[in-house]
Amino acid sequence: MRSGPMEIPLPKLVAVADIQKRLLEIFPEGTPNRGYCTREIAAKTVFVMLYVGSVEGLGYLRPDQVTRMSDAQAKKSDDSARRRWAAASLQKSGNIRGRWYAVNTREPIRDETLREGLVRVGAAMVRSDLPTTSAAPRYALKTSFAALFDPGLLGGHFADAVARWQRENLSAGALARIQLVGKGATPNVSGLLVTFPNGETRRLSAGPSSVITKAVVEDFCPRFLEAPGVIFLSESGNKVVARDEALAKAIGLAIPPDKYLPDLLLVDMGPATPLLIFVEVVATDGPINAARKSAFLGITHAAGFADQSVAFVTAYLDRGRPAFRKTIPELAWNSFAWCASEPEHIIVLREGCANRSARLSELL
Repeated sequence: MRSGPMEIPLPKLVAVADIQKRLLEIFPEGTPNRGYCTREIAAKTVFVMLYVGSVEGLGYLRPDQVTRMSDAQAKKSDDSARRRWAAASLQKSGNIRGRWYAVNTREPIRDETLREGLVRVGAAMVRSDLPTTSAAPRYALKTSFAALFDPGLLGGHFADAVARWQRENLSAGALARIQLVGKGATPNVSGLLVTFPNGETRRLSAGPSSVITKAVVEDFCPRFLEAPGVIFLSESGNKVVARDEALAKAIGLAIPPDKYLPDLLLVDMGPATPLLIFVEVVATDGPINAARKSAFLGITHAAGFADQSVAFVTAYLDRGRPAFRKTIPELAWNSFAWCASEPEHIIVLREGCANRSARLSELL
């Protein structure tokens, strides 16, 4: 008697905890929507996709299948048990004892973990031949991504495979962002050498604040200022690293040494009236809030500068870092926020007028 066609073996399984550990390495800090790709629900989603064979060219997953998995079922790892569960998990069922998630959790799995997480970074794919109203399974892991969860891929071989996958799947901008954020997390112990607009150099002590400061001087200045100069630069503890008295004198600025000073004071000599820029570097806390802005304006008013000739910038390492999420509600109106990991962009906090409605067309 002739035997039927051989079934393709399902992917080998690793524990959910190990999947999450690998996800944290595959998507380091700086990866867009990293939280969606690395939290426990993401690890469990990847586990179920591997469990049922939802891998490019093999099959697809429906988000509610993840909610129906249980610890007891996850332990049944032979291919026949997995295939039976995969088929049964697509059918209507009553109470599922020990299910991982409530029924309505399928929505964050679909919208956050899959669409905005794994699909967006190129780790998963979506079927394009289904109408949006179809209940058929539509998500699958990319083959190259699924291969990163082979239990036999360990140590240096795993690190090499991850690096290769990142090069081939993450955009140049995402890779640059990951690299910069990584430097902020583990800076060179010897400190960072900063090159000023006039060509002079200073060495800053090691630390995440120095990474941001270097980016402000070397990247923000040439991008957003016409003829930049650094009047003042300090580090934690009010230590003065650089102070250009000649430049300050040239624009008529006299800052008493006992006054509250920012992390950086920049000037743009390009406009007809020089523009002063107060910059606060935020690695953990200390943005330009209303109180700081008022204190800085006190300095510029005393020096005879009009408000139109003063700008305020809070500089961060990355929008995904806790420091950004913690302090953005405090930022003063009519100020800017800038992230070193996305240097070409700037956030404008425009103050409105109570008796006039702003039009989006006027802000574009």
